[in-house]
Amino acid sequence: MNDLYLIVEIAGQRALLPAAFVESVVEIEDIAPVPCAPPHVLGLFALRSRVLTVIDTIAALGGERGARGEKQAVIVHVDGHLYGVLVDDVDDVVAIDAAPSQFRAPLSAGWARYATGVLDHEGEPLLLVDVAALIAGPLDMAA
Repeated sequence: MNDLYLIVEIAGQRALLPAAFVESVVEIEDIAPVPCAPPHVLGLFALRSRVLTVIDTIAALGGERGARGEKQAVIVHVDGHLYGVLVDDVDDVVAIDAAPSQFRAPLSAGWARYATGVLDHEGEPLLLVDVAALIAGPLDMAA
């Protein structure tokens, strides 16, 4: 049986999000900052009368926090809550009939936290992202 995945680009790296978590893809702006939020939480955003937490994937990976201009976000649901996960680009939904394999090369500390394996699509190795771990953020923030 094929599993469905959304191909995205995060911090210049093409990766896969399990489609089971994905609700939609939207352009967002007017992100309201949240005082004392962890660095990977960019702020809050209203979408169709619902408030979503916006996750800055670059900050979660250990990079600099992004600007608050217009962004592309994948709306995901984790544990009954909706989140906007910022991405650089969205490519396509694909079906892949394979189990994730081990990493072929060492990953940066950020990717090592959020990637659960590698899946090949048309000869291209793509990192499989653990959406719940990405929402939780870096280990030093979780507690």
